[in-house]
Amino acid sequence: MPIQPGDPIPEVVLKHIDGGIQAIDTPTLFDDKKVVLFAVPGAFTPTCSERHLPGFVKHFDEFRARGIDVACMAVNDPFVMKAWGDSLDVPQGMLMLSDGNGDLARALGLEMDASAYGMGTRAKRFALYAEDGVVKQLFVEAPGEFKVSSAEHVLASLE
Repeated sequence: MPIQPGDPIPEVVLKHIDGGIQAIDTPTLFDDKKVVLFAVPGAFTPTCSERHLPGFVKHFDEFRARGIDVACMAVNDPFVMKAWGDSLDVPQGMLMLSDGNGDLARALGLEMDASAYGMGTRAKRFALYAEDGVVKQLFVEAPGEFKVSSAEHVLASLE
């Protein structure tokens, strides 16, 4: 069963690039903070690159003005996540997180089988809002959809 509002974020280690590969665990990422984590099935894929990540880039300052950190996650390696972020001018402060083995996606119950597309196990398209390590709101897309996990929808739901 997928994680639900009121549940704590499971403890998992993710990677990102900041002067080299860095590990960051979910307590460091979420504890004592307000965070929106959104996940995409794959970096450089059409909807992810044309709409999902660009929406969070566009509205990044609005989240930060509300004291909310923003992080993007995909089941890709940290080098791909950095290159993807660079290609779309991700602002300083938005973490591009690698869930390379799908550990967090699986721990959240939000993994999907994309092997029919040659992509193996990936994260479903979702966004979650957490405060102090506890999920407050969860937005999971139906397969092939892009509605509820958009930056615009998440921002509107936080008002």
